[in-house]
Amino acid sequence: MNEGRLIFTQVSDLLDRKQFERCINLHPMPRASRGMSARDQFLAMLFAQLTFRESLRDIEACLRGTTHLHAMGIRGNITRTNLAYANKHRDWRVYEALAHVLIRKARRLHADDSNGLDLDEIVYAVDASTIDLCLSMFPWANFKTTKAAIKLHTQIDLVGSIPVFISLTEGALHDVNFLDEMFFEAGSIYVFDRGYLDFARLYRIVEAGASFVIRSKKNTIFSVHESRPVDKSTGLRCDQSIRLSSAKGMKSYPEKLRRIGYFDEETGKRLTFLTNNFALPALTVAAIYKNRWKIELFFKWIKQNLRIKVFYGTSENAVYSQIWIAICAYLMVACLNKAYGLDESLSRILQILSVNVFQKVPVNELFTTCKSEKSGKSDSNQLMLNGF
Repeated sequence: MNEGRLIFTQVSDLLDRKQFERCINLHPMPRASRGMSARDQFLAMLFAQLTFRESLRDIEACLRGTTHLHAMGIRGNITRTNLAYANKHRDWRVYEALAHVLIRKARRLHADDSNGLDLDEIVYAVDASTIDLCLSMFPWANFKTTKAAIKLHTQIDLVGSIPVFISLTEGALHDVNFLDEMFFEAGSIYVFDRGYLDFARLYRIVEAGASFVIRSKKNTIFSVHESRPVDKSTGLRCDQSIRLSSAKGMKSYPEKLRRIGYFDEETGKRLTFLTNNFALPALTVAAIYKNRWKIELFFKWIKQNLRIKVFYGTSENAVYSQIWIAICAYLMVACLNKAYGLDESLSRILQILSVNVFQKVPVNELFTTCKSEKSGKSDSNQLMLNGF
């Protein structure tokens, strides 16, 4: 079905054209660019993400030097000036809306994956990552007196490591404020690092009928109401029912909490968790927190593999547009992996795509060929070693 079509086109077709148009209509451009439509801009910037382009000049040179623009779906005039204008003036929320369309698709495709916890409940990890910027070039990104930054606040589903909700803010905004934007699903479990320890906000999760797991701080004042026996050979140190003792704590969180102490042999650290879930085994609570590191891997992956540390424009709109299109690229790669049954790491998929975007073969055939070549090289090397 895809024979004779560019690899790039097969990737971009993961986003339905009608859904794309609806996203564009939600946030129309005050003064539309005749030389470049929103789709042209998105495809050019997606190409930049997939092939690791360094600048607008680099994008222009690569796309204007190819005869495949029409086959890629690009109809406009791809120039550095047109791209710069579109990045600065076309509302970044168009690409945020596109990302949410892809999030729904990726979650459907990854629905049968395991989160590694053997739980029926959906487990979400929440964290933020700072993207450093130059203060002289990005003065709008408030962070510190000598440095600018923006913050990527993210909630991911631990099944498939798919981002569910993302918010971009200036770097100076504290992580815990992200909780005010979140919608909490009844029956789900939310896991946080201790930077999100705000008992009034955590109590909103309780009122929503959901559960949380969070690291405790040393200065938390509480009284122990009950202690349950634990097997210390498993790393557990305590399993207690507690109540907050400070006046502010009792007002913010009037119910009991569960406090679990755990010694991590891998790191040599003693960790203390707080949760409102009294039904889960204590070791499962510790395992839920350990799986929170999947969100750290998500941040590491997008920073290492996508263009979100060097920007093609300096305006807030250009930066936000680039980040949202990068997130779309991540989601497209995640969808591609499942839709074509590739069973490859996302990094390897991106590497293969980056040098084959102009190939005219079906995606699954491309990866089958690459896998065969890799296997052949391994067999050849093995024969040489045995011969030696």
